[in-house]
Amino acid sequence: MLCICVAGEEEQQAQSKKALKKQQKEAEKAAKKAEKQAKLAAEQQETDEDADRALVRVQDLTPEKAEQQIWVRARIHTSRAKGKQCFLVLRHQQFTVQALLAVGDRASKQMVKFAANLTKESIIDVEAVVKKVEQKIESCSQQDVELHVERSEARLPLQLEDAVRPEGEGDEEGRATVNQDTRLDNRVIDLRTTTSQAIFRLQSGVCQLFRDTLINKGFVEIQTPKIISAASEGGANVFTVSYFKTSAYLAQSPQLYKQMCICADFDKVFCVGPVFRAEDSNTHRHLTEFVGLDIEMAFNYHYHEVIDSITDTMVQIFKGLRDRFQTEIQTVNKQYPSEPFKFLEPTLRLEYKEAVAMLKAAGYDTDFYVLDKYPLAVRPFYTMPDPNNPKYSNSYDMFMRGEEILSGAQRVHDAQLLTERATHHGIDLEKIKAYIDSFRYGAPPHAGGGIGLERVTMLYLGLHNVRQTSMFPRDPKRLTP
Repeated sequence: MLCICVAGEEEQQAQSKKALKKQQKEAEKAAKKAEKQAKLAAEQQETDEDADRALVRVQDLTPEKAEQQIWVRARIHTSRAKGKQCFLVLRHQQFTVQALLAVGDRASKQMVKFAANLTKESIIDVEAVVKKVEQKIESCSQQDVELHVERSEARLPLQLEDAVRPEGEGDEEGRATVNQDTRLDNRVIDLRTTTSQAIFRLQSGVCQLFRDTLINKGFVEIQTPKIISAASEGGANVFTVSYFKTSAYLAQSPQLYKQMCICADFDKVFCVGPVFRAEDSNTHRHLTEFVGLDIEMAFNYHYHEVIDSITDTMVQIFKGLRDRFQTEIQTVNKQYPSEPFKFLEPTLRLEYKEAVAMLKAAGYDTDFYVLDKYPLAVRPFYTMPDPNNPKYSNSYDMFMRGEEILSGAQRVHDAQLLTERATHHGIDLEKIKAYIDSFRYGAPPHAGGGIGLERVTMLYLGLHNVRQTSMFPRDPKRLTP
């Protein structure tokens, strides 16, 4: 009996130890949970405090905000330490402002040193007082004010500096400039520069003005397929893609579908979308994928009605860019100087045969003009021949600063003639049967053209490479990023 009692006591003691350990573990677990909750609560409080900050945009920093204490979020464009002071240029998009951080009541020596060593392109939050300046700060867009920094917080460090320096200036001063391949390999960084910001904001304006002008003229915006059964322009410069058990092509233009919409009585249509050209051309103006601004419209008596409508659209775009985007134009000119774009009203139109001699002799003061009546042999199969001279055609190109930005023509709207022209160009009639058939049921005379968005932007700004105006360019040697 005694042995049994002892065994029972030992068992109770073991159970008590287990219970104690369990209680200790639960207590530790509860303490960790409480610590975690307290940490989350503190982080939430910090987040709430951050959310209460009213961030002011750099472009809104004007003398009217003088003596106000504000928060700004921007990138460090440049930094320069001088004694107990640090000068920063803060940048958001294409706008810049000077900031001053000095040792004093609100900033320690360590803080100034920390700010001076922040990596360029870091995104920082700055608490500062806006101060008027006696002498304009020429190096910044906000020339009449500077920020006296009281507190800053580094957010994200990334490198950039030389991408905004004009090439000539870099050569003269022995400082680095960034070549094109380096820019494109690091495109996200390059797109942050004030120049790139200005280029693509102006390009957005081109699209908006194109749409607004045509809608006001009674055009309808359409969307067309980019995977098609036959090469829309004919020829070999087309990308072939696998399409289930057969092959298809990437559209060289929305041409066939624009015309089918005209046959469907839409009268005036336009579209904005990607265009693909399998041309192994490594020039300053060729891309394998670009954005096409395409127009098609029925006319009453002569295809020059369409030319007049397109040229007026372009003139409205030029006026809109000139009037609304001077900040962007001037920003680009700082890095890539060029003469202002010139145009005439009405637009100069010359026939192809006479154009070269007349342009040289007459000395027209314009950067935008039209060449009309191209040889039929160099135009696509759907181009209408000139009824007065079968060697020529009712086709035209438009030029900016001497380079083509639009190719267009009156289209063949008779099914029989269209069949003959397609056969002459070696096109498989079965693959474009639906297109040809759309003209068998009655089609009005019509014409149109396709504009390259990137070329328009490049030439309007006087740039020298279309890759500068393509956000993520594609050419025979570049498929990334």
